[in-house]
Amino acid sequence: MNPSPPDLETLWALPLPELIARADEVRRRRVGDGVWLRGLLEFTNRCTQGCAYCGIRGGNGRAVRYSLTEDQIEATVRRGWDRGFRTFVLQGGEDPDWTTDRLCRLAERLRIILGDQGALTLSCGIKSREDYRRLAEAGANRYLLRFETSDPELFSRLKPGQTLARRLEALQDLRDGGFEVGSGFLVGLPGETEETRRENLRLCASLKLHMVGIGPFLPHPDTPLAGAQPGSMEDTVRLVALLRLLLPEANIPATTAAGSRDAGGREAMLAAGANVLMPNLTPPGAREHYTLYPGKVALVRDGAEDLEELLAHLHSLGRKGLLERGDSLAFLRDQVSREPTL
Repeated sequence: MNPSPPDLETLWALPLPELIARADEVRRRRVGDGVWLRGLLEFTNRCTQGCAYCGIRGGNGRAVRYSLTEDQIEATVRRGWDRGFRTFVLQGGEDPDWTTDRLCRLAERLRIILGDQGALTLSCGIKSREDYRRLAEAGANRYLLRFETSDPELFSRLKPGQTLARRLEALQDLRDGGFEVGSGFLVGLPGETEETRRENLRLCASLKLHMVGIGPFLPHPDTPLAGAQPGSMEDTVRLVALLRLLLPEANIPATTAAGSRDAGGREAMLAAGANVLMPNLTPPGAREHYTLYPGKVALVRDGAEDLEELLAHLHSLGRKGLLERGDSLAFLRDQVSREPTL
């Protein structure tokens, strides 16, 4: 019998050190000391959307655009596989050149490398229910689609032409299609209130997400929000701890945005309950142009010695870097509950 979920309002009132300690204990007990390492590949920065907070928004004429070829992507994944990675996250803008047909062909190519031991995560925006079904059949296992904010009006202001309702519908389509589903939100968006943050947490819990990625809002100079204040690292850490308590078996990354906001940002998120890192495998020459926000740090450059350095750093924190595919325990539990009974 599963215990009753913790009360958000009670947790919200806790001092931050106590909240972090509770989250760290739950993390250790429910998902262990391992930190899953996912190979991140930012395969295109072309995008048709006009999200006000994003440096690769379609309206940013100063962005240097690129799109990797299928051969480049396959070669990068193969190098990552040879270095030990077993999960690859392909993230891109909503690029019309990357049709569902093309993504399916790519997934089929990569599945030859990954076999049953590897996992393929896609993050390339909203698609139809049928598109998601086809991508799953072609070999994609996981999908990341952040809702960014639970406030419908704020969502529509920041993402012109889009609605929160449609995004939530897409998340349900992904779950119905058998994907391991990831979502999350930005912390400190202009116009956000304390109640928005509570609702962000409630929405993550109600969606029963398998993966939850959050990070501080970082204003990009070539966007309409250039002059806004960045999100607080303290608030981000508090919300990570609350997410671990509300979703104890979800995978929660210590995001690159946190490391860009603060030199110890990723470590602070790991201490508050995070259990995933995403070393960047994007080839040099492209990586520097995937600028969702300014000052982006790189976790791992193109060299095995950097991976060894990361593993050693995690060991110094009392954690163990894990390269296996690392399915979310929340997802595995969902799969068991979905199996038909005789």
